[in-house]
Amino acid sequence: MISQWCKNNGTQLPDPTQYSNEDGITEADRDHFISLLEKMSSTLSDQKEAARELRLLTKRMPSFRALFGESVDAIPQLLNPLSQSRSQSDIPTDLQEDLITTVLNLSIHDNNKKFVAETPMVIPLLMDALRSGTIQTRTNAAAALFTLSALDSSKSLIGKSGALKPLIELLEEGHPLAMKDVASAIFNLCIIHENKARAVRDGAVRVILKKIMNRMHVDELLAILAMLSGNPMAVEEMGELGAISCLLSIIRENSCARNKENCIAILYAICFNDRTKWKEMREEEKTYGTISQLAQNGTSRAKRKASGILERLNKAVNLTHTA
Repeated sequence: MISQWCKNNGTQLPDPTQYSNEDGITEADRDHFISLLEKMSSTLSDQKEAARELRLLTKRMPSFRALFGESVDAIPQLLNPLSQSRSQSDIPTDLQEDLITTVLNLSIHDNNKKFVAETPMVIPLLMDALRSGTIQTRTNAAAALFTLSALDSSKSLIGKSGALKPLIELLEEGHPLAMKDVASAIFNLCIIHENKARAVRDGAVRVILKKIMNRMHVDELLAILAMLSGNPMAVEEMGELGAISCLLSIIRENSCARNKENCIAILYAICFNDRTKWKEMREEEKTYGTISQLAQNGTSRAKRKASGILERLNKAVNLTHTA
């Protein structure tokens, strides 16, 4: 009707795109965004309403994620209800979930990753969320740490902040909804050397090995354990916790070539760092020939690692006989 009236009266309708930028954000969108952030310093009902809307907008509209990068105050305003609260138990669980999920949505935007991670309150509040709130909040906090850790500078920052410990604790709890996101976050963080040592100190080896022994999320957790096997303390702990028989049984039972490769890589690290485990490997090899079979049928990396173990074990036997 408006279009027809304008046509009849010789009036041209304004172009709806003239007030928008290249990201599709209009001035009305920008004003709405500012008003939602202002509500974060208002009443609890206003905070809840605004948090829910920001969660939905940042999920559906990449342009809204980009808006947060235009102001250094946007994220502190967003997280004001969490940062101003005296304790996590004072925060309504639905409000915490909406705000943490909004942080996750923001983190997906590549241009946001660096400044979100470097906003001082973000990582501590994500760590708080890992320990409290709904399981969805805790899962989304882990997912946010995973997406933020795409940058090496953020991997270091997150590691130094102490985030590995609550991630490992959540992994130990073993809630099915959280496991994949938690494992992904730990894996990503442990790509850098300094975080491997932190993860080992925070008990990752014991937690991960116990899950693997119970055949839980074997694919993801073996990948982390293989990464940690570059750390001498981790290797020693694996040997003490009975990793050898567990890993060899997975090689025999599991059809996944990548899992077999990760298992033999860990066994290789144990073999070359702990002579006391050679006897156990030799006896298992006599009974099942697991390592020999992998040396013939594995991936190129698995063959190389398996052959290296067999060579070391044979050399040790020959030296004993010669002596």
